[in-house]
Amino acid sequence: MSAPVEIRRDGSGAQELVVLDNGVIRLVAAPGLGGRVLSVRHRGREHLYRNPRLLGEDLRPMAGVALGPVEGPMSAWNNVGGDKTWPAPQGWDGPGQWAGPPDPVLDSGAYTAEAACAPDGSAVLTLTSGDDPRSGLRLRRRLTLEPGTAGYRLDLEALNVSDTHRRWALWNVTQIDGAPAAGDGAGGVYIGVRGPGPHTVPLIAGNGHPRVLEHTPSAVRVPPQDVVGKAGFPTASGWLANVGAAGTLTLRFDVSEGAEYPDEGSRAEVWLEAPVERPLEHLGGLRPVDRVTEVEALGPLTELPPGAGTALRIGFGFGTGTQPVAEVTPDGFWSRPPRWGAQEPGGRRLTGAFTAWRAGTLVHGASGRTLARTRPGEPAPFDALVPDPGTGTAPAVVFAPAVP
Repeated sequence: MSAPVEIRRDGSGAQELVVLDNGVIRLVAAPGLGGRVLSVRHRGREHLYRNPRLLGEDLRPMAGVALGPVEGPMSAWNNVGGDKTWPAPQGWDGPGQWAGPPDPVLDSGAYTAEAACAPDGSAVLTLTSGDDPRSGLRLRRRLTLEPGTAGYRLDLEALNVSDTHRRWALWNVTQIDGAPAAGDGAGGVYIGVRGPGPHTVPLIAGNGHPRVLEHTPSAVRVPPQDVVGKAGFPTASGWLANVGAAGTLTLRFDVSEGAEYPDEGSRAEVWLEAPVERPLEHLGGLRPVDRVTEVEALGPLTELPPGAGTALRIGFGFGTGTQPVAEVTPDGFWSRPPRWGAQEPGGRRLTGAFTAWRAGTLVHGASGRTLARTRPGEPAPFDALVPDPGTGTAPAVVFAPAVP
């Protein structure tokens, strides 16, 4: 049985860090820096981007750096990195747009933090912003980490604390080191899509638009590239995955079919940064100096009377592999979906590779034959002979979690 998740609080005020550790992943949140998750390490590998000019290896401000609430043009933004939540749409044309970052409340203000252990050994960390007079919102980020898993759940809520109607969407932004994965060039961001398309809309061109490639009929890929810009995905099916130097980071998020989304209907977005020689004046003087990949999940635009809220649930998962991602499921992700091979005496070959969030087994659904055993966050390839199911039968493979 997996040990209960460890909770540790270190420091106070703007420099307080809250650590959740289940032995497989270790996440560190900074309540005083916009309620961010600053670090997620899976089996010792860091998955999130951290600005080394602002924060040291210990996630504390570097000597001479003072971090706190900031507002102004984008050139004044202290982009420390990590995973955070903002309201969408972004813009500077009126009160119906979020004019950040920087932002002194939701992005760089102090959040309160409440951490507690659940009876099943899980840890729950709730981060709550102050009341933002510009957007009228109070944001809440609730992180749940279960024992022995290679992932965690993030439940988001935006509450209208003003006395007027508001219209906002939740927008979660995860910054990742943009260094590409070593190997055969299969790295980048994979986005699940469905329907006839178009699957991609160009949103922002800093010095160009990101290139988007078809990976499969139900997934597209944004490869690593030297560009500053953003693409949106209006047909996103509710999952995306980044394959980089640290391994694979995945998100599964709720999608509301038929609802209106910001940014030309984008349910997910990918922003890329690469170093540029001069500030990009049309982007508020932004001047990227590192390679950064942002994977972003959005909720639908929602009418919020005073006191009303909107919510979005996101499941994060982590794997050590650096192979292409074909699909993300509630139990893990497929790098090689199951497929039939040659017929042989006694059956037919069934092959594939799956990374599960938990320890368990992969089972051929029709015969009940065990194909592979899984460890949290590690690829489990299989090549097994199973009873021949007959022509036209799909290769159903079931994940069975280990009994605690």
